[in-house]
Amino acid sequence: MADDGQELADAQRAHWQNTYRAHPGMYGEQPSAAAVHAAGVFRVAGARDVLELGAGHGRDALYFAREGFTVRATDFSPVGLEQLQHVAREHGVAERVTTAVHDVREPLPLPDASVDAVFAHMLLCMALSTKEIHDLVGEIRRVLRPGGVFVHTVRHTGDAHYGDGTAHGDDIYEHGGFAVHFFPRDLVDALADGWTLNEVHAFEEGDLPRRLWRTTQTLPR
Repeated sequence: MADDGQELADAQRAHWQNTYRAHPGMYGEQPSAAAVHAAGVFRVAGARDVLELGAGHGRDALYFAREGFTVRATDFSPVGLEQLQHVAREHGVAERVTTAVHDVREPLPLPDASVDAVFAHMLLCMALSTKEIHDLVGEIRRVLRPGGVFVHTVRHTGDAHYGDGTAHGDDIYEHGGFAVHFFPRDLVDALADGWTLNEVHAFEEGDLPRRLWRTTQTLPR
């Protein structure tokens, strides 16, 4: 990674750590709409174990666990994952949830073909370069079993914050301390090359609102 990219990554990690400390459970206990949709997709696909990337304080990971999935939750924020573990114990699902501090710029700490499904809500559109995003999807492909499903959401270039705030290049803009890589549609399609692209669904979330795509893609058997 270039020095400026590493500096941005370090700053974002510190920002998220401080945000989770200041606002425990900042997204609430209810799962995202994307996670509710993904659980249905995973169930139809026969998935039993789910890897969630960028789990934060765990509202979606906990939902998957309550729905009966075994969940491996990763995030680069130890603070967020500690909150997840605490709530998992309170809700009686700790035995179905494992956590790992991990930066997705590094290879995933899992064997080849070891998970049934992967979920990432607004993780790919963090402060990652296009190359880092492609590398990450390559890692997701590696750890998924044949026929495995990947559901992810990203903010796109139709979002109100696209082009606003501090520009870092590569369609990355920082607004309010949070850096976002806004996706053009061709990047979504490129990431599905060699997969079965099941769906690209446009939706909105939050008060701004954020404008996102929810993508479902399946690894060939």
